[in-house]
Amino acid sequence: MHSCRDYTGLEEFRVLRDEFRARQIPCLEHYPAIELLTEGARVTGAVLWNLETGDYKIVRAKAIIIATGGYGRLHIRGFPTTNHYGATFDGVVLAYRAGAKLRDIDAVQYHPTGAAYPIQIVGYLLTEKLRGSGAQPVNADGEAFVYPLEPRDVEAASIIRECYVRNKGIITPTGLRGVWLDTPLIEIKNGKGYIEKAFPGMIRMYKRYDIDIRKDPVLVFPTLHYQNGGIETDSDGRTNVEGLWVAGEVSGGVHGKNRLMGNSTLDCLVFGRKAGMSTADYVKSQKGERKIALDHLKHYVQKLQQAGVKETRRAPIILPDYRGKAALARMIDVF
Repeated sequence: MHSCRDYTGLEEFRVLRDEFRARQIPCLEHYPAIELLTEGARVTGAVLWNLETGDYKIVRAKAIIIATGGYGRLHIRGFPTTNHYGATFDGVVLAYRAGAKLRDIDAVQYHPTGAAYPIQIVGYLLTEKLRGSGAQPVNADGEAFVYPLEPRDVEAASIIRECYVRNKGIITPTGLRGVWLDTPLIEIKNGKGYIEKAFPGMIRMYKRYDIDIRKDPVLVFPTLHYQNGGIETDSDGRTNVEGLWVAGEVSGGVHGKNRLMGNSTLDCLVFGRKAGMSTADYVKSQKGERKIALDHLKHYVQKLQQAGVKETRRAPIILPDYRGKAALARMIDVF
């Protein structure tokens, strides 16, 4: 795997963004898709909603690629998450309502080392490279209870067991549990200055809270990291719905029910490219405009009624709402 210190993802997106702008590819910002449009069993466009103005926009399309990421912001089983705020499962919901098949939706990956303290960064990712460079998880007694390079599911399960079964975890000032990640061991193994060179992002994140990971261990606990399942596709990212492709974490089947470290980047880059090429070939073969409608929603609502599922649930979510009842009660009704 290639990496850029601990800013790999940031650098990947910087390059993509720069290429996007340099090629002057049209883009609508702050306009998330809230529903697909169809003609029969074919996708023909989408309904967009402006986050700032509340306006709707109808977009016609001969083909659509959904690349909306995972569902970390649903906080499965109450875990914190590493995911961006838009990771609310919306892409899967839109595709499912249009008739797309799903797979392995029950499979989610927890990264073993999410920040457990301070509260401002709970759930933030502490890269696997820390343990790969020598950092060791230890419990409240200073015991090295697990080999640091176990697969993620084994490592995460060991930390949870240490905190909630053996009661050997550390209780943070905010009441959360975690174990120590002994980051100073990295420089004992690799020499002074190694952490600053290899992990500038980690140093910067903790420096804000007067924690120096070169001298002090940090508290960690598993965090919801990756949606292994998703919308079922073929090897080109094509779904069973004509005109609809997917790429990245929203797709299902690439990893099965578990995922190896680093395969998320390969997933996005390899299958993203294949989905783009396949979609382009399809669009070239399509002539004329298609009708646009929301008829697929009638069928979806019928299925909800048959299953006894209430139709009052909000979907898509777009962004999570972290305001509690007290905050909502203070809001002024302006409508």
